Amino acid sequence: MRRLTKKLIILILAIGLFAAGSPESAMAQSALTGGSFDTNQPIEITADSLEVQQANQLAIFEGNVQVVQGEIRMRAAKLMVHYADKNQSENGEPANIRQIDALGNVFLSSPRETAQGDKGVYDVINKQIELQGNVVLTQGKNVLRGNTLTLDLITGKSRVEGGGATGGNTGRVKGIFVPEKKTGE
Repeated sequence: MRRLTKKLIILILAIGLFAAGSPESAMAQSALTGGSFDTNQPIEITADSLEVQQANQLAIFEGNVQVVQGEIRMRAAKLMVHYADKNQSENGEPANIRQIDALGNVFLSSPRETAQGDKGVYDVINKQIELQGNVVLTQGKNVLRGNTLTLDLITGKSRVEGGGATGGNTGRVKGIFVPEKKTGE
């Protein structure tokens, strides 16, 4: 049990869910806000259960998963953390996280924006986040909808794509942009 607890602590400390910069960087570009936030802030993960599959290099948080780092929040039904073999970690450093999958009603929020979708994948190695299925982005009264959102955390580029037309969905990207009112109007 002691060995498992130590591995879990190392794993949890290593999860940089929203970090886009290198480990040496204390500040990183936020995928959600486009601004900076301190990636050295602690990451708190709460869930109904946690299963660690050491042989598969996988940690699964399940049931009302909530993640908090500073002002960034995330909710999902399930969070799967894929990490590298402990032999690939140097000098007893935390395990290297390769990919994080958020499944089921994924919701990300910052003080200025929200993003939601059916599934989210954070490719830590390539520093890309993809939100898939019924994607909705909001910033104030502005709303953008599509099937897939891809964020490149290195370049800062983002792309929203439509999908196949199903049901009442046209399969196209749809944006509603509300101009700010000028003072005195």
